[in-house]
Amino acid sequence: MNLFDFTLKIKGFPLEKARKSLQQIQSIPIDKKADYQARKCLEIANYHLANTPFYKALVGKDSVADFSNLPLLTKSDLQQPLADRLSSQYNTKNVYVNKTSGSSGHPFIFAKDKFCHALTWAYIIDRFGLYQLDFNRSYQARFYGIPLKFPGYHKERLKDLLSKRYRFPIFDLQEKELDKILKHFKNKRFEYINGYTSSIVLFAKYLKAKDIVLTSVCPSLRLCMVTSEMLFDSDKTLMEQQFGVPVVNEYGASELDLIAFTTPDGNFGLNTDTLYVEVVDDSGKVVPMGTPGRLVITSLYNKAHPFIRYDIGDLGVIASDKNGRPYLKELIGRTNDIAHLPSGKTVPGLTFYYVTKSVIEDSGKVKEFVVVQQDLNRFKIRYVSPQPLSEAEKKTMEKALETYLEPGLILAFEHCQSIVRTARGKLKQFSSEYNG
Repeated sequence: MNLFDFTLKIKGFPLEKARKSLQQIQSIPIDKKADYQARKCLEIANYHLANTPFYKALVGKDSVADFSNLPLLTKSDLQQPLADRLSSQYNTKNVYVNKTSGSSGHPFIFAKDKFCHALTWAYIIDRFGLYQLDFNRSYQARFYGIPLKFPGYHKERLKDLLSKRYRFPIFDLQEKELDKILKHFKNKRFEYINGYTSSIVLFAKYLKAKDIVLTSVCPSLRLCMVTSEMLFDSDKTLMEQQFGVPVVNEYGASELDLIAFTTPDGNFGLNTDTLYVEVVDDSGKVVPMGTPGRLVITSLYNKAHPFIRYDIGDLGVIASDKNGRPYLKELIGRTNDIAHLPSGKTVPGLTFYYVTKSVIEDSGKVKEFVVVQQDLNRFKIRYVSPQPLSEAEKKTMEKALETYLEPGLILAFEHCQSIVRTARGKLKQFSSEYNG
């Protein structure tokens, strides 16, 4: 029995219908894909203008002929009761309902109609299939958060069982816990790893310290898939060396779908089947290809709830390959993770993190760290390592910040036993306490 497919079916999600629809969408020639997306964008916008009072009130029109004139939909717009945001064709009992993680600072409950949710899974299954991974059969080693209270914990464990995966709790990844994880790899025939980037990188560093390549103890392993956090080239290289398998990156949002996914040719291919992705400036105007900007996404098939020109809160750059296929050339970080500097310059917080990372990891002893802006010129680095950084290492980091950012920045260092993650187990690599 295909247990995963069966579970979706008994919950009323038409997976087979969604698969057939996806096949039809993917049969559209590349040179016709832009026309398909333009048509679907207008269809879904006009559907919600006709059937969703919430969206009609936001736009102020009954219909639209120019999609680019529609306002951006922000997460703060969606922080009102779900029932007030649904299309008149749906209610809270005949849709799929879930909640965003809140990592952007604006958590909200969202909905998808059942076909749209099935299409989401059809697309995910299709992307995994690019690497010969089968949701019903391929055994997954899962590095994700898990509720710690009884009902939620056992619900997730049951979902894992039905989904052919084993989950490692990631809130405490000290060496004794990593020893236990390694033991599971020795005793289970995992085919792929999937989970939060920072936790999987930490496991790779542990393996490097032990001089272990994971496939030497788990030869069934074929792939590592990371998600939800930034993937740096140096971390990708480390994981591929220590796991002995390729590393694939995925970028998605629970309220939408997979947004980008590493394709076998190595590009971070955009989902042009169920989504339309734009890059815009601060005024909401589309920027030229290759220019950084805010990622704005439209869900082409969600009739229960509008996600139309939805500002997801991330910055990125889109390019196209030699065949005209768009891909996410760069994911810069969250729009609300901005570092403000004394000179008046503002930089994405992950730029600050990246410069620090390039120095701090040369020591070879720092397991993980986060950067916090405390004031205009004051930053704190919280880090986990067996021994504190030396004064020479701290000075080297200060000099790097002066070289790549600007002089006059003051660094404080906090040596920690562990770093607090979000309730879902994500590691927020940069945050700001500065309100100036």
